[in-house]
Amino acid sequence: MFRNNYDNDSVTFSPQGRIFQVEYAAEAVKQGSVVVGIASKTHAVLVAIKRNAEELSSYQKKLFPIDEHVGIAIAGLTSDARVLSNFMKQQCLGHRLTYGRNMPVRSLVDMIGSKAQVNTQHYGKRPYGVGLLVAGVDESGPHLFEFQPSGMTEEMQAFAIGARSQMARTYLEKNLDAFAACGREELVRHGLKALKESLVQDRELTVENTSVGIAGVSKAEDGSTKVEPFKVFDGQDVNAWIESVADNKEGGAAEGEGMDVDG
Repeated sequence: MFRNNYDNDSVTFSPQGRIFQVEYAAEAVKQGSVVVGIASKTHAVLVAIKRNAEELSSYQKKLFPIDEHVGIAIAGLTSDARVLSNFMKQQCLGHRLTYGRNMPVRSLVDMIGSKAQVNTQHYGKRPYGVGLLVAGVDESGPHLFEFQPSGMTEEMQAFAIGARSQMARTYLEKNLDAFAACGREELVRHGLKALKESLVQDRELTVENTSVGIAGVSKAEDGSTKVEPFKVFDGQDVNAWIESVADNKEGGAAEGEGMDVDG
């Protein structure tokens, strides 16, 4: 039988046990520009390359604050990411109004995983064409999660998704043992170095195309633990970090082919 007989919807399995519409959604994630996430014992960091569709347009945002303690990085269809981010914001707000505290990051990620899985099980719906890295901090410390269009979620110590992300993951795997003890500045530098590994030859990191998001915990003067809210750094705010890794191998943002995905 031809593959086409099984890829008209997201509820039909092929004889090999595959759901092709879900696999196609995963391909949309690979079209997006690369994003990198790293977590240590004290901080969770997201680093992203932004794209502009053409010279006359602005750069598309890649990092989005969800609540004061959590944010996301996206790779894939920005419109689908907007739907999921709005859902996450509503859940965080509802949890705070009900319980008077921040929503645990794991609970939030499980909710978007369940929401996405429904689209793979009902006829007439399609999977979300976006992958997310969710970074945040709660009572148990910093966390980094990966979300896939299939609805699968997994906690990571470090990960990268998007175009040419395999090279960034190779860098992360080589330096994995060092991340747990890293502070905020070291984590950001590692993230930028991983980002540079994924860039094509004639491109480089600049203040216009680079975003950094950070959440973490720190010790207050009285010895108590203080939460550092998730904050996105753009423009000149990232210049010092970019210059600190400028001596490494120079590269640039991968350009996606095909459908118009994130910037």
